[in-house]
Amino acid sequence: MEPPNRSIIHMDLDAFFVSVECLRDSRLKGIPLIIGGKNGRGVVAACSYEARRFGVHSAMPSRLALQLCPDAMVISGDMEAYTKYSAMVTDIVREEAPLFEKASIDEFYIDVTGMDQFFGAFKWARELRRKVIENTQLPISMGLSVNKLVSKVATGEYKPNGEKQVPAGKERDFLAPLSVKKIPMVGEKTSQFLYDMGIHTVGTLRKMPVKMLQSAFGKNGVDLWNKANAIDSSPVVAYSEQKSISTECTFS
Repeated sequence: MEPPNRSIIHMDLDAFFVSVECLRDSRLKGIPLIIGGKNGRGVVAACSYEARRFGVHSAMPSRLALQLCPDAMVISGDMEAYTKYSAMVTDIVREEAPLFEKASIDEFYIDVTGMDQFFGAFKWARELRRKVIENTQLPISMGLSVNKLVSKVATGEYKPNGEKQVPAGKERDFLAPLSVKKIPMVGEKTSQFLYDMGIHTVGTLRKMPVKMLQSAFGKNGVDLWNKANAIDSSPVVAYSEQKSISTECTFS
């Protein structure tokens, strides 16, 4: 189990591209919206929660998305605007955070280890989240735990516009009832393979012998077992402007 002396925050802007478009045009709020892939070509870059209810998701072929949600509005998107708003959020985080990593255009990890002895890591995280919302009008969710993995999963479970702290020592209890698909590295193919093995929840997965997972998934088997057991020692990598360029997506 991860030593309980780290405090790692994960923050993720909710449906970021869609939220920016809704700020730019309030008429887009509350409707099924698809960004990217106009005229049924290409893939979905992002979609609103209203569109997701029909089964639409990012990276889906646009033609299929429109079959699932024929009444959706489709717009091409504006990467310049998304980059601008991302920079606004980054500036706020940079101003407040002792150490942060920008994982993507809309996602951040912040290491606030040791802050509890002053005024509380969760209180600090909530205040930062409030400041982002207040200054940008963008919804953002966050999770706090002893490592990046659990914090990211916590964020996802409390979206949209939510927050969750997983107390130190409770990481495995938090993950146990969740679907194996909630583990960041688990995609459709891997999850189906696990389902075929009778493994549906993280709690069941963590009880599997690591050698069995190695046999089934190769070197990824150990990583899968570690994640199911809430083990993640990966550090928060300090942000740099140049490095961020390669992690932020673009439209073709």
